[in-house]
Amino acid sequence: MGWLFLKVLLVGVSFSGFLYPLVDFSISEKAAGQRPNFVIILADDMGWGDLGANWAETKDTVHLDKMASEGMRFVDFHAAASTCSPSRASLLTGRLGLRNGVTRNFAVTSLGGLPLNETTLAEVLQQAGYVTGMIGKWHLGHHGSYHPNFRGFDYYFGIPYSHDMGCTDTPGYNHPPCPACPPGGGPLRKHERACYMDVALPLYENLHIVEQPVNLSSLAQKYAEKAAQFIQQASASRRPFLLYIALAHMHVPISATQPLANPQGQRPYQAGLREMDSLVGEIKDTVDRTAKEHTFFWFTGDNGPWAQKCELAGSMGPFTGSWQTRQGGSPAKQTTWEGGHRVPALAYWPGHVPANVTSTALLSILDIFPTVVALAGASLPQDRHFDGLDVSSVLLDRSQKGHRPCLPQVLFHPNSGAAGEYGALQAVRLEQYKAYFITGGAEACDGSIGPEQRHILPLIFDLEEDAAEGVPLHRSSAEYQAVLPQVRKALMEVLQDVASDNVSRADYTQDPLATPCCGPYHIACRCHTE
Repeated sequence: MGWLFLKVLLVGVSFSGFLYPLVDFSISEKAAGQRPNFVIILADDMGWGDLGANWAETKDTVHLDKMASEGMRFVDFHAAASTCSPSRASLLTGRLGLRNGVTRNFAVTSLGGLPLNETTLAEVLQQAGYVTGMIGKWHLGHHGSYHPNFRGFDYYFGIPYSHDMGCTDTPGYNHPPCPACPPGGGPLRKHERACYMDVALPLYENLHIVEQPVNLSSLAQKYAEKAAQFIQQASASRRPFLLYIALAHMHVPISATQPLANPQGQRPYQAGLREMDSLVGEIKDTVDRTAKEHTFFWFTGDNGPWAQKCELAGSMGPFTGSWQTRQGGSPAKQTTWEGGHRVPALAYWPGHVPANVTSTALLSILDIFPTVVALAGASLPQDRHFDGLDVSSVLLDRSQKGHRPCLPQVLFHPNSGAAGEYGALQAVRLEQYKAYFITGGAEACDGSIGPEQRHILPLIFDLEEDAAEGVPLHRSSAEYQAVLPQVRKALMEVLQDVASDNVSRADYTQDPLATPCCGPYHIACRCHTE
């Protein structure tokens, strides 16, 4: 463990007076030559219909809509899972949860995280000479060597998990509402089980907790400032950089940054969406001022909206999962229905990615890893299989063929909590068809949960004709009979491939000692008493 102690000592030095004193911005031989920078922004719980360019009813994303007009918009883009940790693990590894081991969320007290034998995108680019930074929500393990600073990121500023997994003094809007942290001298209070009152939400800069509880009202601006500083310093150094920004928006609680101008006509969710849009616009403006021609900008989401949060959940657009809603429950986050994993996605790189293009290519968050590695001129790890593909031809050459360009387009959707075993591949996308072998609904706004149903003969929907997934193909139809063997074959092949692969298993054990706490002798771990 000597190496770990040394790295903790190096990364954990105080940052007062200097922004990034331990990040080496000097030019190395590996960084010689102009290679692209990468900015990847991941929204949280943002619905496909929350992007105005996707859904005309949305009027709150002017900066993102402008980016869509200046770059490429993907209308058939999918998260690799429909909940936080598995989706993020797949983004950073290019592998489904069945391979990388992350099939459900990590907890405040989790000892483990993304398995250490999994190689992250940051590690690959770091080895290729890139300076790497991460800002925002990690949620892939915070204890010991699972921290971002030990997973390839030279710099980290953010929260270790979702911002509803700890109390704050600025609790914002939630459903049901959660109270502020208990005051420094007061006792802990019992509350609704969904509220975390034992520990305040921490904010990290590298290995140090710099604020606990986090001030949610100022968090977005802090992210913008740290992103600008990282981009400016990396650009000035002439080293290529990777900056991964995982936003708190649009996960609950929605921050109450400013009072609503018109509380009756303006929903908190809309105000939060505008705040997120402004934050992304601010980061894009920084890129445009400093490294516009050399920076590839990718915006997408980790999963669909969290429907049980009612008016604080986003829009699925036309992907309403009508078949499931008739059975009960929600077809959004945690499910394999389109509303759970079809997410907004934009690419922007002036002079390289064509402007004002709408792509119908079937793409996934899994594709980010191999695509970025290819554009960086780096190499994929050779001791494992990847579910994502290099889709540079889609981005640069306007190809409409995403997955397996010479073969039928296929994606696989794992259970993320709605029904069945975590991580199990329950739905198969084949061209415009989608087959469900297991269905179930997550908790809806009304509290209902859709029952788990197993389908020996899968439900198959034609998404081109039925985006709402309301009426499956009749099992006796020629169309169904033609598609059925193809989806069975695709599912069998991927399961066989996983069985022969170098797979990982995440450690989901928990221990209260793993709880991030800068003030263990203070109520709720406050860094100081009021």
